[in-house]
Amino acid sequence: MKLNAVGVNAKNLKDSVAFYEILGFKFPQFTDDEGHVENIHSDIETKLMIDTFESVTSILGEEPRPSNHSSFAIEYDSPEELNRVVENLKQNNFKIFKEPWDAFWGQRYSIVQDPSDYIVDLYTDL
Repeated sequence: MKLNAVGVNAKNLKDSVAFYEILGFKFPQFTDDEGHVENIHSDIETKLMIDTFESVTSILGEEPRPSNHSSFAIEYDSPEELNRVVENLKQNNFKIFKEPWDAFWGQRYSIVQDPSDYIVDLYTDL
């Protein structure tokens, strides 16, 4: 068994894709009227699926609600890379929930918030 995909919902698909591209995901071109987009990935990478609030609401019968805790975490190769990603998010006016810090468990860690209020943990080993 392997974790194949992680899904988030988007109030604005374009803004969410821009956020996740800064984190390192790559996406195909899409149009504004699409309700779903997936990152370009290899067999060893996890698929990131982004669905609009409208498309999920049509399935669930109610609007999705972002979590107040991370649904997933992204590992980077170095503290410098993590710091660059967080700085790039700030420069593009995305919310940094918790600035990078050296955690007592031996990782450089940061918590960021996507445009639809989903919390994502970023980390790397020290």
